[in-house]
Formats: sequence, structure tokens, C-alpha cells
Amino acid sequence: MAQLDKTITLGSASATTRFAEALGAELAAGDIILLEGGIGAGKTHLARALILSRLPLPEDVPSPTFTLVQTYDAGAVELWHADLYRLTDTSELEELGLTDAFEEAICLIEWPDRLGSLRPASALTLRLDLTAEEGERTLHMTGPARWSFLNELAFA
Repeated sequence: MAQLDKTITLGSASATTRFAEALGAELAAGDIILLEGGIGAGKTHLARALILSRLPLPEDVPSPTFTLVQTYDAGAVELWHADLYRLTDTSELEELGLTDAFEEAICLIEWPDRLGSLRPASALTLRLDLTAEEGERTLHMTGPARWSFLNELAFA
């Protein structure tokens, strides 16, 4: 199987939500999603929609900007949402327990450039960029062969 390298256009916030829900249905323990893009590109919206799609009951899903990590009980697996924007040193990742979560949980990581050499090779990278059209963004997906199913994922 070939590696994943695909770009799609998400025409609205609801299209981003549908993509997140479709992806969320496919995830299992050990899956790592790296969310890249500038401030306001939709990283937290995508993460929040994915998290809500996995929870047995809806709950508040705050951005982990200040806490760095929020964890959720998603049934048989724990789901971690990390925002590493304020991270100052990769040693803090060990203190947070994030490296252990890479193997045991589903991990959604905003600002993954802060991972440095700890960036997992198995991860799916989703890069969101705003377009000139209001509410529209492009989503560039890259990752190893394990993620190639995204070439066929229907979410529209």
C-alpha cells in the first residue's frame, strides 16, 4: 500500500465536522492525529467534532490551550486531546504522560511541531489552511500506508 498524500476542500464548518466524524469512526488505540495549521484554521473545531463523535454521551469539550491535555473516556479507549502551543521543552511531554498515551490511547495533537524528535512516524498529519472563500479550508492529509483508507473515506 502506498503512503497517504491527499488534499481535499472542506467547504464549511459542517463539512469539517462530517470529515472528523467519519475519521473518528475509524480510530483505535495507538492512533495519533497531528493537527497542523495557523491560528483559526480549524484544528480545534476538527478535534472537538471528532471527540464528540466518539463519546457515549455529549459533554463539554474545551480547548486544552491552558491545560495542555484533556482526556476523555471514549468507551473501550481513552482519547487524549493535546494543544502543545505553550510547550517550552519536549521533556514536558514525558511529565504529561503523552508519550505513553501514544501507545494506549487515541491522541489528537495540535501544534505537533513542538514534539521535535518525539514526533511519531506512524501518525496521520492533517494540515488545515483557510482559503479565500469564507468558511472554506483545504485539508492536506499525509501519513504512512496505514492511513491510505482515507483516500476512499466518504464524509460529504
